[in-house]
Amino acid sequence: MSLLPERPIYLDCQATTPVDPRVVEAMLPYFTDCPGNPSSSNHLYGWEAKAAVDLARETAAQAIGAEPKEIVFTSGATEANNLAIKGVAEAYLSKGRHLITMQTEHNAVLEPCKYLEKLGFEVTYLPPEPDGLLDIECLEQAIRADTILVSVMAANNEIGVLQPLAEIGQVCRQRQILFHTDAAQAIGKIPLDVETMQIDLLSITGHKLYGPKGIGALYIRSRNPHVQVAAQLQGGGQERNVRSGTLPTPQIVGLGKAIELGLAEQATEAKRLTALRTHLWQKLQVLDGIHLNGHPQLRLPGCLSVSFAGVDGAALLLGLQPYVALSSGSACASSKPTPSHVLTALGLSSQLSKSTLRFGLGRFTTPEDIEQAAHHVINVIQQCRHQSSLNCS
Repeated sequence: MSLLPERPIYLDCQATTPVDPRVVEAMLPYFTDCPGNPSSSNHLYGWEAKAAVDLARETAAQAIGAEPKEIVFTSGATEANNLAIKGVAEAYLSKGRHLITMQTEHNAVLEPCKYLEKLGFEVTYLPPEPDGLLDIECLEQAIRADTILVSVMAANNEIGVLQPLAEIGQVCRQRQILFHTDAAQAIGKIPLDVETMQIDLLSITGHKLYGPKGIGALYIRSRNPHVQVAAQLQGGGQERNVRSGTLPTPQIVGLGKAIELGLAEQATEAKRLTALRTHLWQKLQVLDGIHLNGHPQLRLPGCLSVSFAGVDGAALLLGLQPYVALSSGSACASSKPTPSHVLTALGLSSQLSKSTLRFGLGRFTTPEDIEQAAHHVINVIQQCRHQSSLNCS
C-alpha cells in the first residue's frame, strides 16, 4: 500500500481557490435552462439573465459600501486593474502624468504602470517598510502637483500584508488624487468600505473567493468625486460603455454568490483560519533558520510566508510536490527562476527569497491538513539541509 496521499494537501489558496459547491449550484441554471443574453430585452430569457446580473451587481456593491451602478464587470482583477490604471491615465491626461504605486504590487498593477511609462507617464514605485507596510509619510512626500492616481493593493498576494487603506484614502482625498486598490485577495476576507476608506476605484476577482475563474469587477466611484475612466474595450456599449462585451451571466452569478457567502462567513472564517495559521507557524518553530515575511498580525487570516535558510528552493518544492501543493510566491511568476520582487523589496537575499514557501489556507483546509503539511515540510527541509551538508563536506 502506498504511503503517499492520493492527492497533495492543497495550501495554495492565494493562487486560486476551489469553487464552492454552493456557487456551482447557483451557476448551473444559467448554462442551460436560463441561457439568455442580459442585453436581450424583448423576451423572458433576456429578462431572467438581466435580473440575475442585477442581483449579483447589487451584492458586489453592498459588500464594499457602493452603489450597484458603480460596479463594472470584467474578466478578472487583471483586466480591472488595467482598466483602472490605464483608464484613469487616459481620462486625466490633461491634469497630470504622474502615478504612485508600491514595489510590492501584483504584476497586474506594475505592468500597466510600466506600459504607461513608455507613453511618457512618470511612475513612483514606493518601497515597503521591512514588515511590508507602506510608510504614509513616504507616500505624502512622493505626491506631486501632477499626481493623478495612487494604486496600493489591499492585501498582498505573496505575504498577505494588509495595507492601511483608510489612511491612504485620507491622504489622497485631501490632495484630490484618485485612490485605486487591488482588492483581489481581500474581498470577502476582510471588511472593505469604499466610503470610510475613501477608495475611488477597487478591483476584485472571483477565483480568489471560491468563485469561478474568468470573472471580476471594478468599482468606479460616481459621486464625490465622479471618477472618469476611459474605456479600454470598444464594442456593444455594455457596462455603461466602460467595458463592452457580452456579459457572462453564469460567471457573474457565481461571483455574486461567492461574495454573498464570503461576507456571511467572514468573521467566523477569519477566526478559524487565523487559529490554523498560528498553529502552523508554531509547528514550524522546531526548525532553525526560519523567517516570517511580512507583518506578524496585519495580514490575511489564511496567508503565511516563511523563508528557510540553508535550503535549495527548487529541491524544497520538488520534495514537497507529492505531499503538499503550495508555491514560493505569486502563481503568475511561479515558473520564473528569478527571486520574488516582493521579497526582494523587503530586503531578502536572492537565496533566501528562493527558499520561501507561501502557505495559502482556505475554506476547506482542516486541522488535519495543517498537521500533515507541517510534518511533511519539516521532514523535507531537514532532508534538504542534510543533503546540502553532505554536498559541502
